[in-house]
Parts: sequence; structure tokens; C-alpha cells
Amino acid sequence: MSTATNNKTRSEVTVPPMDEFNTDLVSQVHPPEWKNPTPEGRYNLVVIGAGTAGLVTAAGAAGLGAKVAIIEKNLLGGDCLNVGCVPSKCLIAAARTAADIRRAGDYGIEVPDGVRVDFPKVMERMRRLRAHISHHDSAQRFTGLGVDVYLGAARFLDGSSLEVDGAKLSFKKAVIATGARASAPPIPGIDDIPYLTNENLFNLTELPKRLGIIGAGPIGCEMAQAFARFGSEVHLVEAMHGILPNEDPEASEIVREAIAEDGVKLLCCGKELRLSKAKGGGVRLRVDSHGNSYDETVDQLLVSVGRAPNVEGLDLEKAGVEFKKFGVKVNDQLQTSNPRIFAAGDICMKYKFTHAADFAARTVLQNALFMGRKRLSALTIPWCTYTDPEIAHVGLYEKDAEEQGIEIDTYTKPMAELDRAIAEGRTEGFVRIHTRKGGGEILGATAVASHAGEMISEITTAMQAGMGLGALANVIHPYPTEAEAIRHTGDLYNRTRLTPTVKNIFAKWLEWTR
Repeated sequence: MSTATNNKTRSEVTVPPMDEFNTDLVSQVHPPEWKNPTPEGRYNLVVIGAGTAGLVTAAGAAGLGAKVAIIEKNLLGGDCLNVGCVPSKCLIAAARTAADIRRAGDYGIEVPDGVRVDFPKVMERMRRLRAHISHHDSAQRFTGLGVDVYLGAARFLDGSSLEVDGAKLSFKKAVIATGARASAPPIPGIDDIPYLTNENLFNLTELPKRLGIIGAGPIGCEMAQAFARFGSEVHLVEAMHGILPNEDPEASEIVREAIAEDGVKLLCCGKELRLSKAKGGGVRLRVDSHGNSYDETVDQLLVSVGRAPNVEGLDLEKAGVEFKKFGVKVNDQLQTSNPRIFAAGDICMKYKFTHAADFAARTVLQNALFMGRKRLSALTIPWCTYTDPEIAHVGLYEKDAEEQGIEIDTYTKPMAELDRAIAEGRTEGFVRIHTRKGGGEILGATAVASHAGEMISEITTAMQAGMGLGALANVIHPYPTEAEAIRHTGDLYNRTRLTPTVKNIFAKWLEWTR
């Protein structure tokens, strides 16, 4: 481990509100008193960016005995810990609890005083839990793992060295894992108004009475439902028809109905969207939707469309690293145009998920340190949108198979036919599995259920292991569980194998053996 030295002046990092929990968070993931190491010799690996991809790469390399440095100019833990997965799921959990209490009467449970959401306490709980989790991503922990942690902005000097905080670091290999940030689309008037993104949404301490959200993708839908359940009047604007346009249309429609029931007002097929400051404060939102013109004033506006790669200030040109509008250009081994420099995570990948970044980092480790030939395209990556009900997916959609000229068979089991779902009062949704036509090879699946994200891993495991749908029919599931829907799709597949010819042979055999 390198010895420490005094830093040059570094900008102070704060996370509003700086209460005891955010103070604890910052002390873990960007300690104000941190002193960067003094570089000694050449590193096996230098990692730029301490989000999921960067942290997994650095920890893995150090664990294998490599001399490793990681550089972060903002908060270790990246989007996931600080402004993404962790805080959003804390809010979603609180919102789901409020919704469950409101539905208590359906189960014969009386709640005389109704539901009152204390939003400041909801946000305080989020900050407390985020600070608690931050210890896993702390500068101290990674130093203890044998990683040299540098806080500051990195820039390449050439293809084998870079600078951070006035110090020069030489490397054998490097990994760019600087991620992406929220980027607002060119909406008329957007430059003249204040608005929220995922990067400052979780700084709120007061519940907006009226909340506008632009973009009905995963973030927009999750937060629209959550804030509606907290008591906000939510207007959700989407340029395309419906919500979650990339998902199975039937699955998206189930979620659309669910969030509408929670009070979300959807303005889809939104045209001529204009934004401006409202008299007396807030944001004026004007949009045409399905032939009607809407003119709404909201207290806060969340923009949840668009991501921009964090390439500014890295001087990638000096390192011979090509990049484009959507990020750093990489091959299937996650190697950039400079063969000594790799990239992983949101900076270069189509799938911008924490778990995708995690496994991309493992791919980079093998390829960068051990001359491996692991391929990004070989990964089977599931994902989940944490609305209520959740949508989880892995592999091909029906539209993907059609575009690729792949003929498929589809098997669907409605949750309304599952005893557990009926008992829980959660009958909306289904499990749908696509196989290669005429066989059991699983090509893709969608689950819509209260905990679909927990269910999809069984199908992902089957795909990863090369198990066919028929094999899933032989997996014994506890009764009653929602995951039985997966086994039932296997039963549906097996019934297709009972052709008239096979059935006739069975009948003759049974007749002969009577």
C-alpha cells in the first residue's frame, strides 16, 4: 500500500440536507479529511469511477493480488447507493406499506384513523438506511481491501498514465467506469425552470402537493406510483402510448391500470409539451394528449428521460479511446479502441442496471488481468421494474423474436389461477415464457406479480444452465406460492408434446396392459 500525502484543494461534497445521516453517508463515501496516497510504481489496474462496475473491478483485482487504484470525484457507491436503487427502493417500500394499509378493509381489517403519511420521516428513514448501507462502499473499507483510493477528478495524460489531484498514476491496464447522468431532453422552456432528476429527487424534505413527471419509463413509473401513494397529485407525461413502452404490452397495461388506481393521471401520446414558470411559483406544464389540451401547474417537476455518459474532462482523446453520443465504444470483451483500456457499466453498456455492471466488471477482470476472452453478449441479464405489481423480464420479447426472424411458442399462466395469489388478493399479472418453436429451449420470459423480481431468477437460472421449459415442470415448488406459475408454464409445454399420435400409442398400451 502506498503512503499518504496531503491533497491539493478538493471541492467539498455535500448531500442535502446535511443531517446526521447524510453527514455519516459523506464521511463514508467521500470523507472530507481524506488524504490521497502517493503513487509508487506502476499499477496493474487503475479504475476511474467508483460505482458498482468500478468497485467490483477494484475489489476483485485487489483480491487476486493486483496493485490497484480507484478514482472517484463525487461519491463512492455511484448512482445505485446515492441517487438510484437504494433510496428509490426505500421510498417504494414505504409507499407500498401505505397502500397495503389503505387496502386493509378488503381483508376484514379495520383501520379507524386511516393513513397519514409523514413524508419527512419517510425521507429520514431513507437517509438513515442509505447511510447504514454506505459502509459497504466506503473509502476505508476499500483501503482495507488493498485498493489505493483517490478522491478527485481523473484525466488521461496518454495511453498509459493519468492524473488525479496533481499526482501522476501509471498503469498497465485501466478501466473506465464513470457511468452516466440524468440528461433532460430538448423540451421548450426546460432551461428556464427548476426541475428534479434522480440526482436531487431524494433531497426532498417536503411532499409536493402536485408533482409532474416527464417520462413513463421505469424511474418515472416507480416514482409516480410511490408519490401518488404518499398523497401527491401526480401527472405523468409520456410521448409514446401507454407506459413502459419497451415491456410486453399486456404487462405494461396491467401496471398502467394499477398506477391509475393509485391516482396517477397519465398524459400519454403527449405532444407539444411546453414548460414555463408558473405565477406564484411552481412549473406550468402544457401538453396535448389524445386530442385534449392540458394546462397544469405543479409544485415540482421530475424529468426521468435521457441519460448522458460521463466522459467530460477525462481527455479520452489523449488515451486513444473512442467515444460517441451514447458512451465509450467497446467490443464484446469490453475493450476500448485502446487495447490497454477497458470500460464497464453505464458508460458503455445498453443495459444500465447495477447487476449488469457487476457482472460486466467480472468480465473485465478476466479479460484485463488474465488475457481472457469473456464476452458481454454471453451474459444472461434479467431486470425488474419495481412498481406494484412488479414487471420482471429476461431474454427476448416477442417483438425481438419477430425482428430476428425466430419462430417461437409462448406459454402464459395468469396469476388469477394461482391459489397463493388468490389468497393474497394479488391476482393481477402472469408468467409468460417464450421457447424456440417446437422445442423447450427458453428464449425469454416476462413475469408480472407482486414480487416478480424474486421470481425471474428461476427462469434466468434455467436459461443460464441450458434447462428447457420441460425440465422446469419437474421442479417441485412449495404449495402455495406464486412461483408455481413458472412450473405451470412447464406443464403447458409438456401438454403440447402429447400429440394425437402419442396419445393414441398411450391408449393402446394402457388397453393392452388392463
